[in-house]
Amino acid sequence: MKVLTGRKCLITGAASGIGRATALAAAAQGMRLVLTDIDAAGLADTAALVQAAGGTVLNTRTLDVSDYESVTAWADQVHDEHGSLDVVMNIAGIAAWGTVENLEHRHWKSMVDVNLMGPIHIIENFVPPMVRAGRGGHLVNVSSAAGLLALPWHAAYSASKFGLRGVSEVLRFDLERHDIGVSLVVPGAVRTPLVGTVQIVGVDREDPRVQRIVKLFEGYAVTPEKVADRIIAGVRRNRYLVHTSPDIRIGYWFARKFAWPYEMVARFANRRFDTLLPASSPATQ
Repeated sequence: MKVLTGRKCLITGAASGIGRATALAAAAQGMRLVLTDIDAAGLADTAALVQAAGGTVLNTRTLDVSDYESVTAWADQVHDEHGSLDVVMNIAGIAAWGTVENLEHRHWKSMVDVNLMGPIHIIENFVPPMVRAGRGGHLVNVSSAAGLLALPWHAAYSASKFGLRGVSEVLRFDLERHDIGVSLVVPGAVRTPLVGTVQIVGVDREDPRVQRIVKLFEGYAVTPEKVADRIIAGVRRNRYLVHTSPDIRIGYWFARKFAWPYEMVARFANRRFDTLLPASSPATQ
């Protein structure tokens, strides 16, 4: 899909962060947008920004991607009004971190519902019409470095992001015969509102040690605009694995080539993170 002008593109999570930056980047390439997010005000702001820049917004809908019925009803409306789409981008996501003894069922469930089942709901409703249209197309799924590597305290988050990686890897080959490309985006640190709102279960975010880690994370973070540029380039070049920073590319290569040293690094990282847990935590007894 070297030529993006006029293509119809769906973007979830469009109200802020990577989703908003990608909407603006896609519009700048001449793509016509179908946008959704659970944040009504942010979604309206994104649509206004796109239109102010001369872009085209075909449809917006405030909804929760984990709600299958809502996604299905919206998909029916979009297809009735605009036909099948050319590009589908699953960007919406949430995050919660914590050790297994601190995570509650609601944390596990919300990660899987939004980060894995949400993209599946979008894929179920928008990709089959793309196949039937016979024009080819592209699917973008935003996973994470936590979908490639064993990061400390990321069990629930990684459950969803590794799952999305598996879906993407299968669809990469399944959809090839229909001339539909698949890109799996694996960001590391990104400077989005999620950095300030991510829930770290069982830890006081005001603890100076935690604040230092958050600031260190922000120091390595890339901008949403850089991620958006990489996503657009991935679609143009039909690139499967889309890295947004060199540290994750190197880390993933290291994990595959040097299994034993990777295990040592993972153990060391977990021990360092465990020092942030309260003294009463089972992990520190």
